[in-house]
Amino acid sequence: MGTPSSSRPPSPVRTPSDMPPGQTGLGYFSVPFERFARDEISDWASGFTLLDTLETYFDSRIDLFQRQLAKRSEKLKMRAEETLNDVFKKDLFKRRAPLNTSQQFEMEMQKFKAKVSARVTKLAAAWHTSNVVRFREKLTFFWGVMSLLLTSLLFGMAPEWIHIAYTLQAAFYLPMRLYLYKKRAWHYFLFDLCYYANVLNLVYIWFLPSNSALFVACYCLSHGSLASAVITWRNSLVFHDFDKVTSLFIHVYPPLTFSVIRHFYPDAAQRFPAIMEVQYLRPMRALLLSGIIYLIWQVLYWKFVFVDRRKKIESGQRTTSLSFLLNDKRGVIGRSLSMVPPQYRILAFMFGQYMYSVLTELPAIFILYRSSFWSGAFLIFIFAVSVWNGGGFYIEVFGRKFERELEALRKELAEGIHSRSNSATSSPTLAPQDDDELATVNGSPDIIAKNLSPEIPTPDLPVGNGTHAT
Repeated sequence: MGTPSSSRPPSPVRTPSDMPPGQTGLGYFSVPFERFARDEISDWASGFTLLDTLETYFDSRIDLFQRQLAKRSEKLKMRAEETLNDVFKKDLFKRRAPLNTSQQFEMEMQKFKAKVSARVTKLAAAWHTSNVVRFREKLTFFWGVMSLLLTSLLFGMAPEWIHIAYTLQAAFYLPMRLYLYKKRAWHYFLFDLCYYANVLNLVYIWFLPSNSALFVACYCLSHGSLASAVITWRNSLVFHDFDKVTSLFIHVYPPLTFSVIRHFYPDAAQRFPAIMEVQYLRPMRALLLSGIIYLIWQVLYWKFVFVDRRKKIESGQRTTSLSFLLNDKRGVIGRSLSMVPPQYRILAFMFGQYMYSVLTELPAIFILYRSSFWSGAFLIFIFAVSVWNGGGFYIEVFGRKFERELEALRKELAEGIHSRSNSATSSPTLAPQDDDELATVNGSPDIIAKNLSPEIPTPDLPVGNGTHAT
């Protein structure tokens, strides 16, 4: 029989790792109970059987609770980690390092410039597509024809509206010319006399209609240098070309407007009182007034173009009327200027322009101002020159294009005929190769010999440079 201590169930062995944090001693109970565990060798050991049972019961329950709590804590921890990972993936990892204000501004400006550049490139490509070009030319053609029709109707039915039509069209054509020439680096042409005279015409019509000196100068310049520029600069009536339509308007509409004011405007003295003071033009006074206006423009042109912008012109960055005429070796003016020494070309050019202006104003002073018939004939002549130049443009451009197409077609047909003839001569001989084939041929009906590759006659097409329509 064992001792009393041997009948007691063994207590679970406790290690320091199994103890809850902050707990010391041998068991899970308070210090009074641990006192009995330390005194197991005492005689009272047999009295702790119930306590050991309770300890085992509560120890198992507490251990189960701890495992459940640890399991739940692990689940909560994993869920928290997953949530944080999702947040980091969506937001935190996408964020860049913070930049200072200047760097952010520079980055935004670069993005804006890139967007604007891409947009401009896209618009430019769309603007130069064939469909847009055709539509733009159709629109220009429509506008040019309708403008001509409207002007004709106003001249015959309501000539008092001609100066209004001139103003409205100038408000459209001149800014467009400024924009287009500036974009092409041709804006030095805008310093020429024709634009200066058009501005003076508008100033007289709307601000100084009673100034007789300005009226005389505008009339002489419009019928002199501007009208004759249609011949000098070969202005053309090409309806689908906006640049040519604009140039024709600048040089034809001013003499038309002042001819209407002088001869065809009903009660012109009420709207333009200066006409009452100028019943006829005195040659010396007219030349003097127009010469003063011309010299003012010439001095400004010399200062702003030939002096202030001389380096850009000499380097070829900008083009002026002088440089354009010098490059035109076919024209009389260009050949004449090329014979002048370079250091005197500017003076020769300015003096030649002044003499040209005086000579072209003489018909207006002696004939046109006095006669409505000759004024109308003069306008018809100037307009006819522009129509003739426009017809030459269409014939030259489209005629040469048609000739090139015909020449390409002729070469294509000739190459086709040559290849066919070569294939016919190099084809194998269709003759019997053995006795059986010979007997078959002899037993067949008569076969009429036919040319397998008949000669194709060459069509009658124009050869060489072609003919030009007159």
